[in-house]
Amino acid sequence: MGDFMNRKAIEQLMLWKTDTERKPLVIKGARQVGKTWLMKEFGKTCYENYVYLNFDEEESLKSIFEKNKDPHRIIELLSMLSGEKILPEKTLIIFDEVQECPEALGALKYFREKSNEYHIIAAGSLLGTLLAQPKSYPVGQVNLLDLYPMTFSEYLNATDNSLYSYYNSIEKNQEIEEIFHNRLTDACNNYFIIGGMPECIDSWIRYKDPARISVIQRELTEIYENDFSKHNGKVNSGRILMVFRSIVSQLAKANEKFMYGAVREGARARDFEEAIEWLVSAGMLNKVCNVAKAEHPLAAFDKLDQFKLFMFDTGLLKNMAGIDNSAILLKSDYQFKGALTENYVLQQLKRQFEVSPRYYSDKNSEIDFVIQNGTEIIPIEVKAGEDRSAPSFRKFISEKTPEHAIRFSKLGYKKDGAFTNVPLYLADRMKELL
Repeated sequence: MGDFMNRKAIEQLMLWKTDTERKPLVIKGARQVGKTWLMKEFGKTCYENYVYLNFDEEESLKSIFEKNKDPHRIIELLSMLSGEKILPEKTLIIFDEVQECPEALGALKYFREKSNEYHIIAAGSLLGTLLAQPKSYPVGQVNLLDLYPMTFSEYLNATDNSLYSYYNSIEKNQEIEEIFHNRLTDACNNYFIIGGMPECIDSWIRYKDPARISVIQRELTEIYENDFSKHNGKVNSGRILMVFRSIVSQLAKANEKFMYGAVREGARARDFEEAIEWLVSAGMLNKVCNVAKAEHPLAAFDKLDQFKLFMFDTGLLKNMAGIDNSAILLKSDYQFKGALTENYVLQQLKRQFEVSPRYYSDKNSEIDFVIQNGTEIIPIEVKAGEDRSAPSFRKFISEKTPEHAIRFSKLGYKKDGAFTNVPLYLADRMKELL
């Protein structure tokens, strides 16, 4: 990865470093979103030195943790092994691919209890699925951090510094000059094609060649599908693959609601529930529940049997759906445009709000997303183009009179009666702009 990846997660890691209540940190996130790069970069820039241990590459590491429970002894052995003196506060200890060694994950508990002056950070692919099983890790003894693909603003920061500066300076209800509006809209269209996987953004910076990016995206999709078949847990890997491959057709339907029958004819919920949970906890899919009421607290109103599943990265979804780049760039209409745009908006919003976004639908209306911000509930409509608001969105606003209502579209940034029209490229800054 280039060293251009100035990521917001680095700021979160710096806060962790100085936190008096700091515990060993576990980073969750799908494979290839940049966990290893992030940990090493953090070690390089914020510590005197760092020790990098990869449990996938070094089989022999496991024996250290299998045989020893005393943190000081473990540190002594790791120092000898790495040839680096490991100092409290000054050395960052990195455990990578830690899912290969459950004992190392378990050892974090002893460090927390007996030697918390050592700074330890751990990550691994499919760690989320492991952490979903409560017995497998020291609950309450670690801090957790979710790492997602790069958001639109991180992409902009990496690819166009001057435009990023302008983007960052946009203030609430500011008039955006047409020239900047057009440039940001173009950048956003590019992001739909490239997505937020670091490897894709890196390739774009180097070669500006969309064909190369398609190849990378296809390879990434194959890596993920290969992971499903390698995993050897209780969940049937064939079913995981079937759910994963059904996402495009699920989102192509008029209402996008997940239907088990679209995975396999006659399929029942219980056949595929576990596979879905596996994919969600692995960080591959974002699950959005329907709520019976769009009120605080949202989670209390989840209809557990009604949900939509989106891909964790919009570029990968675009590639899986086989959408031609020209369709996106030439602003033409195509079957999948609404779903792709919603996927993008969700990807940007997910990082900003503590409570996962939901959607709301009843017999006569549907609201694309509802967001909980503090105790406030914000309805969100997503438009792929410049077309007018849906009547159900207007009706919802007039009945509920929310303090904020947001409509994302290709139009400019302006207050429009009871709601605010926000350009799609500002989705990543929505919370700051409320």
